[in-house]
Amino acid sequence: MAQFVKAVLFDLDGTLIDTAADFVRIIGKMSLENNWQAPPELEIREQVSAGASAMVQLMLRHNEQLDVSEETLLDFRQQFLDDYEADICVDSCVFAELEEVLTDLEAKRVPWGIVTNKPRYLAEKLLNTMQLDERCAVLVCPDDVSRPKPDPEPMYMALEKLGIPRGAAGCVIYVGDHIRDIESGNAAGMPTILAAYGYIPPQDQKNLKKWGADYITETPEQLSKLLLSSGKFDYL
Repeated sequence: MAQFVKAVLFDLDGTLIDTAADFVRIIGKMSLENNWQAPPELEIREQVSAGASAMVQLMLRHNEQLDVSEETLLDFRQQFLDDYEADICVDSCVFAELEEVLTDLEAKRVPWGIVTNKPRYLAEKLLNTMQLDERCAVLVCPDDVSRPKPDPEPMYMALEKLGIPRGAAGCVIYVGDHIRDIESGNAAGMPTILAAYGYIPPQDQKNLKKWGADYITETPEQLSKLLLSSGKFDYL
C-alpha cells in the first residue's frame, strides 16, 4: 500500500537547487583578485554543504596560504558572503527533473517547502530571485530555531507552519543531501530520502547507507521517479 503524503520538504543547496556554480564563480573571482589559482570546481562543490568558511579555507589551502590570521579568514569569508548576496543567482537553477516534481505537487495541492541551514537573508533572496518564494509553502532557516539540523526542531517548526501535527510527521517526506538532513528528518519521525547526487565529499560516499535514510536516490531523475511514479507515495 502506498504511503499517504501531506507535504514534501527539501534541503536547499544541492538537493532542490543546484547552487554550486555560483559558489565556483565567486571563489574564482576572489582567487583572480589575489593572483591565485582557483581550486578545481569539483572540490568547491564538495564543500558547499560545509558552508562559506569551508569554501574559503579550501581556496587558501589550494594556494598554500596556511598561516593567515583568524581576522584575515573572517575578512575573506565576509567578502565571499557579500559577493554571493550581490549576485546570488547567476547560474543557480532548480534541478531540472525536480521542477516537474514541484509542478506536480502544486497541481495536487500538496504543499512543498524548504528546511535549510542557509541563513534566512540569503535563502529568501535566492528564492525571491528564482521566483520560488510564493510557491514555497514554508521556509525554515537556522535563524528561526535555537537548535538547527541535525536537531529535529526545524522539522517541527515546518510542521507547525504547515498546520500538520507532530503525530502526523510520518506523512511528511524530507529530502536532503547531508547526514544532518537525514538525522533531523528521522528524529522528527519523517520518511527521509537521501539525495546522493548532492554536495557530498568523497570520504562520505562510502558510508551513505549508514546514514539511515529510508530511500537513496543517485540522481535528480531517480528522485523525481520515486516521488512521482514509484507507487510508494499517495498524495490524494
